[in-house]
Amino acid sequence: MQCMERRSFLQALSAAGILHTATTLGLGQTAEAEESSSAAVYELRVYHAAEGKLEDLLARFRDHTVALFNKHSMRSVAYWTPLDDPLKGKTLFYILAHPSRAAAAANWKAFGEDPEWVSVKRASETNGPLTEKIESTFIALTDFSPRV
Repeated sequence: MQCMERRSFLQALSAAGILHTATTLGLGQTAEAEESSSAAVYELRVYHAAEGKLEDLLARFRDHTVALFNKHSMRSVAYWTPLDDPLKGKTLFYILAHPSRAAAAANWKAFGEDPEWVSVKRASETNGPLTEKIESTFIALTDFSPRV
């Protein structure tokens, strides 16, 4: 009997894991949900740090910016720093997910006007700007890409 209970428990865990994975990957969505998710866009952002300021920029993201993105419905996908020259030590790459281009514009506007962001930016740049250049490119998943 105890063996059967353990087996049932393990099978339930496996089913829950598969359900979570399917939900995360968008499997089994209704046609309506699939249509609305097709409007989703990703935003690739590249920050070229001012000389010697990459660590300060990363600290600002780590300590403040990511939480503010979450507050303004901007979903972080991932953040990267290059391992090789010429970008090593002076560049941050990241991707945000947005439900749509319109949502992205509205969320960036709200983020930029957030008093907490204004304060954090001002405090982090008392010794000069942390970036020299910021690039933004909106991108869409291809039909053969895994859903993230």
